Amino acid sequence: AAPDFMAGHSLGEYTALVCAGVLQFADAVTLVADRGRFMQDAVPAGTGIMAAVLGLDDDSVRDVCAQSGQGQIVAAANFNAPGQVVISGQAEAVNRALEALKQAGAKRAVLLPVSVPSHCALMQGAAGQLAERLQQVSFSEASIPVVQNVDAGIRTDAGGIRQALIRQLHEPVLWSHCIAKMKTEGITRVLECGPGKVLTGLCRRIDRDLDAAAVYDRDTLEAALAWEQA
Repeated sequence: AAPDFMAGHSLGEYTALVCAGVLQFADAVTLVADRGRFMQDAVPAGTGIMAAVLGLDDDSVRDVCAQSGQGQIVAAANFNAPGQVVISGQAEAVNRALEALKQAGAKRAVLLPVSVPSHCALMQGAAGQLAERLQQVSFSEASIPVVQNVDAGIRTDAGGIRQALIRQLHEPVLWSHCIAKMKTEGITRVLECGPGKVLTGLCRRIDRDLDAAAVYDRDTLEAALAWEQA
């Protein structure tokens, strides 16, 4: 049976859009390559970083980031699950926030091995370039509704999906909200297709009432097919 909804985390949203029939595979491949280049060019290497914060609620992380900016940019970038938030911004501001977050009671606050500070205001220039690039790509109406990162909005219209992709580059990924939205729409099972099972773990943290499984090799594919028929 076809899925009732599609969703993808950050870059994975483009995969979801291919699966939903919004983007052609070849267009998506070149598009994400350009997106990555725009992001890399937007911030000089080494000046922007991201970090994972565990053990604090969303509002506490937001508050500490607001207090730690001091004229620079640091903000919550990924709301992945309760007690798991990623922050992003200029290196000095992120490091200030990490110290403050530890003092505020974070269980862990560690830098991530990424090359660009995604999903924060530092990406506004890249978002402008992406907006121009997206106008060159054909978007179709979604055959399967897509729950998008920026606002957990459910969309099928090509124009709305395109605008949400632009915002996604410089606004937070509301992954917890996306999963919660699907739950309110009656979803009981979530299947992750990709190289691992990170999102499956996040899903279980977000809502343990949801059944979640990952497909990343032949064995897990066969298990998922049996699971679907159960």
